[in-house]
Amino acid sequence: MKLLNKDIEKDNAGQVTLMPEEAEDMWHTYNLLQVGDSLRASTIRKVQTESTTGSVGSSRVRTTLTLSVEAIDFDSQACQLRVKGTNIEENQYVKMGAYHTIELELNRKFTLAKKCWDSVVLDRIEQACDPVQRADVAAVVMQEGLANVVLVTPAMTLLRAKVEVTIPRKRKGSCSQHEKALERFYEAVMQAILRHINFEVVKCILVASPGFVKDQFFAYVFKEAVRQDNKVLLENRPKFMLVHSSSGHKYSLKEILCDPAVTSRLSDTKAAGEVKALEDFYKMLQHEPDRAFYGVAHVEKAADALAIDTLLISDKLFRHQDIQTRSRYVRLVDNVRDNGGNVRIFSSLHVSGEQLTQLSGVAAILRFPIADLSDAEDDSSSGED
Repeated sequence: MKLLNKDIEKDNAGQVTLMPEEAEDMWHTYNLLQVGDSLRASTIRKVQTESTTGSVGSSRVRTTLTLSVEAIDFDSQACQLRVKGTNIEENQYVKMGAYHTIELELNRKFTLAKKCWDSVVLDRIEQACDPVQRADVAAVVMQEGLANVVLVTPAMTLLRAKVEVTIPRKRKGSCSQHEKALERFYEAVMQAILRHINFEVVKCILVASPGFVKDQFFAYVFKEAVRQDNKVLLENRPKFMLVHSSSGHKYSLKEILCDPAVTSRLSDTKAAGEVKALEDFYKMLQHEPDRAFYGVAHVEKAADALAIDTLLISDKLFRHQDIQTRSRYVRLVDNVRDNGGNVRIFSSLHVSGEQLTQLSGVAAILRFPIADLSDAEDDSSSGED
């Protein structure tokens, strides 16, 4: 994401102009937008024209509209973002107050205006525009006949390809059908890796499976790479890391990212940091429950007591359309930061973020134990979308 202009007043009202440069930037933009904001962007509008003879035709024209945002729709698989609202600036093609849906496009700038830019939104812009944030990881989670090729970016986990091939069982005295099917499967997975993984960006490719599937696949890939003289694979061989997983399904990604060997290799990525923070929280909950709180009411009380060492909070809570509810979470984040605590904002599109959502989206590791908070009414359900 490129920040082209930032004009925010002392009362925190103002506007920013941004240009999304890659698919993940649409996810960041989705987290910046709220109902009631105004969005100015280039869009296509179908307009009717009447000729001098009275015949009516229609044509599609590109124009720039400013909408008051009413609905936001994000497709996480295609990384497409559509924003619906009413036109609030005079335009030769669109009447004031008319509805329109803008689909934001890569490499086309947009201007977003808000009545209040809070610390969480400003942090999101900083994160989106910081190229250091893109220490990306790819993973191939597999078992015989099934493989998921996944990209783990700082903000989301994206399933890029799912490969399924039927593998016949080994028969007594003949394994040829089984071997041929396995070879077809490995070839399909290798092609998915070459098609979906950008080796210039990705710094580590995790290949995970139960048993020896990963080892056999790795051997096949580099035997083929030598045979085909595939320089991309041969030059990037050190980036491949083989790890154990209990299955070839996407949910096994969480256990892979928890593996100490993987954690040390990925120590500078945001995804690994989130997984470790959540693991620390669960350990604390098990061994010292008075130092591990979850649910917004309990966590707020701990924040008021200046007890929070690390706050774990899902970005889903900041998409709440009720301004008061959203402000409550922003205040909590500001309170923890002001008192020297660490704040980790989890992406709800990461496996770790999905897990945090089950704890109502907010949890905290405390500096010191606090007992007898059972009376606090945990109204964390108000944090659900």
